[in-house]
Amino acid sequence: MAEEIKSSGRAGDVVKGDFSTILVGVGTILDSALTPLGKLVAETLDSLAGVAKQILDGVNTTLGNK
Repeated sequence: MAEEIKSSGRAGDVVKGDFSTILVGVGTILDSALTPLGKLVAETLDSLAGVAKQILDGVNTTLGNK
């Protein structure tokens, strides 16, 4: 009886260990996938800000000449 309890306790630890390993692996994969995506979004927003500034400068110049 005591052997069965010890064995089932070890199996539970193994399952918990495997589950945490899987979670760490999934987290690492998501992190490595989302980091470049975040950089891409930041670069895109910077580019859009530059384009918006050029448009506003053009509108300001056009309205200032009239």
